[in-house]
Amino acid sequence: MTPSATKTDLPHDRVWNFSAGPSVLPQSVLEEVQRDLLNYKGHGMSVLEMSHRSKVYGSIISEAEATLRRVLNVPANYSILFLQGGGTGEFAAAYLNLMASKSVREKQQRLGKPLACDYIVTGGWSKSGLKEVKRLGANVNVVLDGVKSATTGETVYSSLPPVSEWNLGKPEETAYVYYCENETVHGVETPSNFVVDAVDPSVPVICDMSSNMLSRPVDVSRFGAIVAGAQKNMGPAGVSIAI
Repeated sequence: MTPSATKTDLPHDRVWNFSAGPSVLPQSVLEEVQRDLLNYKGHGMSVLEMSHRSKVYGSIISEAEATLRRVLNVPANYSILFLQGGGTGEFAAAYLNLMASKSVREKQQRLGKPLACDYIVTGGWSKSGLKEVKRLGANVNVVLDGVKSATTGETVYSSLPPVSEWNLGKPEETAYVYYCENETVHGVETPSNFVVDAVDPSVPVICDMSSNMLSRPVDVSRFGAIVAGAQKNMGPAGVSIAI
């Protein structure tokens, strides 16, 4: 989309980017990347050429983690991971890592049968997450899958039904509850804390915050894990974050 802006409004013939994909990066950030691309901070090489084990790169990733931890007020007992694979890669990663955790394995052993993975489906992204864990053999409990249209009776993704209509599993039989906080395709954004308030505190909540992370305060301590693609509010496409 190109508005009727003058070249003085938009330096370098840049346009206003309202793309549904990667978001706008601040011009100052792009200019800093441009300056340092060939010779990062006088170290004689581009950051694209550096070893990920080098002290220079280590300082870059450490600063990024410290900044994110400060901005989101991430508690010290939470780790922050910068990963490849995009937000969709976390559909499988969240399931595989949570089910392999000591607490879930011990809980499952006490129960004597496979724990259920609760999925709240409010649009295309959470539906894709559900499809992926089913492919991996998860014991899935669908808490809700859209709402019934008052006119057609068909399932639509336009709002959240009241918690009284949810099919949450028994806490002692549930490994985790998964949901996507902002469904960009269908336009359903879950109010902050709406899900964690509804779920028993003993059950970890896994939230995909790809499209609204850093857009509002989050009490990280109430979540078992938060995953997000960085491209909406945090940085360029290609990086995903897990807390």
